[in-house]
This record gives sequence, structure tokens and C-alpha cells, in this order.
Amino acid sequence: MEVTDQQKLGVGLGGFGVFFLLLGVLLLFDKGLLAIGNLFCIAGFICCIGIERTIRFFAQPERLKGTCCFFGGIAIVLLGWPVIGMIVEAYGFVALFGGFFPMAINFLRCVPVVGTILALPGISGVCDTIVGE
Repeated sequence: MEVTDQQKLGVGLGGFGVFFLLLGVLLLFDKGLLAIGNLFCIAGFICCIGIERTIRFFAQPERLKGTCCFFGGIAIVLLGWPVIGMIVEAYGFVALFGGFFPMAINFLRCVPVVGTILALPGISGVCDTIVGE
């Protein structure tokens, strides 16, 4: 399977989104950086999987609560309450993408440096709980 230019653009936008979100949190929840990070992450997600599949993903009935919290958190950040907005958005993120966490942790355990960190005593217990082992 070949990666298209649009998917490469989506990964880049998502990376910039994560960077701006982390920078916004580090700079004491700067709402401008958090808003830019959110928009870049959403644009990257759309570029990676397409508009139609994105709409289908967020509109699934079992993911509706997570979708409302995620986009509601973004709206709260844009309205000027960044800490509350990020908490609501984080809950929505976990509700939407929680099913992918075990697969992501198992993949990260195979990465050389990250796998060593995930094997540390305190961290391995948390990872085993998330994965369900």
C-alpha cells in the first residue's frame, strides 16, 4: 500500500497539531496555541483518512458521547476556558480512541528505546492494565 501525498500532508499536520498542543499546555494553557493545535490535528486526521470516512468515524452511535465531548472541549477552549476545555477534550479523546490504546502500546513495546521505557516496573503495570494482560 502506497502512502499518498495527501496522507503525508495529514501526518505533517497532525504532527504540527500535537506540537502546538504540547506547547500550549507548557505555556500555561495558552488558548491560541491550543486552538491552532486542535485545528491542525483535525485537519491532519481528515487528510489521512478522507472527509467521508472521518464523518463516518465521528458519527457512529457508539462514539457519539466521545465525539460530543471532544468537539465540545474544542469549543470550550475557543470560548476562553482552556483548562476545562482540555479536560473535556481529553475525556472525549479517550472515549473515541480508547479502543486503539492496547494496539498502540503493543506496537510501542516493539520500538527499541520506547520498549525499554515501557518495561520499567511502574510503567509496565499500567501498560499491562491498559492492554488487559
